[in-house]
Amino acid sequence: MSPLQLTMKDSHCCSCPHESWMVQQCSNSVSLNYFAQKAIFLMFLVLPDVRAFLQMDNPKNQSDPSEDEDEKTGQMQHSTSESIYLGASGNPQAKPTDFAFLKVIGKGSFGKVLLAKHKMDGKFYAVKVLHKKVILKRKEQRHIMAERNVLLKNVKHPFLVGLHYSFQTTDKLYFVLDFINGGELFFHLQRERCFPEARARFYAAEIASALGYLHSLNIVYRDLKPENILLDSQGHIVLTDFGLCKEGVSCTDTTSTFCGTPEYLAPEVLRKQPYDNTVDWWCLGSVLYEMLYGLPPFYSRDTAEMYEHILHKPLQLRPGTSNSACSILEGLLEKDRQRRLGAKEDFAEINCHPFFDLINWEDLDQKEIPPPFNPSVAGPEDLQNFDPEFTEEQVPHSICQSPDRSIVNASVLEADDAFIGFSYAPPIEDSFL
Repeated sequence: MSPLQLTMKDSHCCSCPHESWMVQQCSNSVSLNYFAQKAIFLMFLVLPDVRAFLQMDNPKNQSDPSEDEDEKTGQMQHSTSESIYLGASGNPQAKPTDFAFLKVIGKGSFGKVLLAKHKMDGKFYAVKVLHKKVILKRKEQRHIMAERNVLLKNVKHPFLVGLHYSFQTTDKLYFVLDFINGGELFFHLQRERCFPEARARFYAAEIASALGYLHSLNIVYRDLKPENILLDSQGHIVLTDFGLCKEGVSCTDTTSTFCGTPEYLAPEVLRKQPYDNTVDWWCLGSVLYEMLYGLPPFYSRDTAEMYEHILHKPLQLRPGTSNSACSILEGLLEKDRQRRLGAKEDFAEINCHPFFDLINWEDLDQKEIPPPFNPSVAGPEDLQNFDPEFTEEQVPHSICQSPDRSIVNASVLEADDAFIGFSYAPPIEDSFL
């Protein structure tokens, strides 16, 4: 019920004319304030970046029909299938036919993630295959290169997915990543609705450790959500998808790009104000809230209404939550970023909070604390923790092909330098090829 509806209803209940007049005066004042807020919010909604973001949130716009276009036509699109100079690479001859692509395990706006088995060493990997045409059409090449750069820095952290290799053909980019088969946190939340506090605390601690590590490298993650949080086969957290990461942001720096996922956007991002790494702590609060209560803190099916809730609605906590859990949620979901938990000392503030008193952080980073839930996977080909919507989809034939004319190696020159340096090979002693 809006303030207007509430005050009008109350004014009709007054029996005394004088009281009725006073209530009506109050009603008019509240109503004017209400409409003023609405007018300001509507002005906010017509900002070009915000309007575009609302369009992106429309289900009709969440996938690109051209993603499988070459699968439908069986033809290469020459306008976007040109060779690209890669720079030095430890293995310039890497190609899709090095792998047996077994199952689709994920899907996004730019391509698919597949379970693949390397034919030479028999190891399993998650291979993220992205379509250059879609990336260039949306002018997202900077984000793709940022993802690759961040992945290269993350190989030694226990709660961040590792990049083994990257290569490209004339029309696709390939990330060869750790295969994590415990399922998305989103998948488990859908099945169980919410988690006991001890389980939520364990996941929040491992997520916080990963975010703190990224911040130490001057990287802001910016897209923390249950879909980007995986469980490994033992039940430990693994963060993935670094496409929205922002590099070069120290604890005193800010940025202002409007990006993220609607349910988890911090107020300062919505207001198009400069923001810093505290946006990640807001997202952690949102994910922790969802783990405890089953929905993000300001969720609404109406995206515009949800944005208004994020900006103006007080945080609502439910009975049965411990005092320390309430305290950390209030700290992380503080609308003023300068007063938010983590604003002063970053991760050091988070791990000292009473909510994490039971966590030994050194043991946590060594994976010596037994996870509260075991996904119980039988082996690398056990896909029970993946959504059948993905695993039942046929593997596109075009992903497996690598005719000689489509292979791009370090000797090829290219005028369009959109993906220069994308290909990566590990040192010889670490290479699986």
